[in-house]
Amino acid sequence: MAELVFFSGTMDSGKSTLALQMDHNYGARGRAGLIYTRGDRAGSARISSRLGLEAGAREVTDDTDFWSEVADEHRDGRAVDHVVCDEAQFYSPEQVEQLARLVDEMEVDVFAFGITTDFRTRLFPGSARLIELADRIEVLQVQSLCWCGARATHNARTVGGIMVVEGEQVVIGDVANGAAGEVAYEVLCRRHHMRRMTADTSRRRASSAQVLWG
Repeated sequence: MAELVFFSGTMDSGKSTLALQMDHNYGARGRAGLIYTRGDRAGSARISSRLGLEAGAREVTDDTDFWSEVADEHRDGRAVDHVVCDEAQFYSPEQVEQLARLVDEMEVDVFAFGITTDFRTRLFPGSARLIELADRIEVLQVQSLCWCGARATHNARTVGGIMVVEGEQVVIGDVANGAAGEVAYEVLCRRHHMRRMTADTSRRRASSAQVLWG
């Protein structure tokens, strides 16, 4: 039986690496698949891992219809045994429903990879629908770490190094220290996300305390 599986984790937990590995493993066994992504940091129609792996992919847009695209592949005589969907948090609920239909009516395995919540700790619409419809939800076992060493559970957005909790839900950035005015992301434990204390904020406080106490 085909399945819709949602692999979730914070940023920097190896989701894209696993997505590429999954497609490789299935391809090595003669199974044909399609890779999709949306808003990858490497640019349009690319899926990339922070470990340096990268491959071409189909770019998902608001108009993408997964059911129609896979049906077209079959109509043209090309088999599709599985679909790998990276950055699935950015898909619409309707697109997630199309993926579920592929599983149920075409027996296509769908492997979706994404983060569940945004920088405000609120569910992405695509992730919410995946949680509701997935046959299985797998939490990635590679743990991201907060700057304090605890397991990171939340994604924080920074602008010029300062954590923000307001703004558009989707703004592309990377896990790095943003320069002045630049958007970046950082993974934090819940305690430090609630306190809005990033690694940079912690360093600044420690430096100020050192100056104060000589």
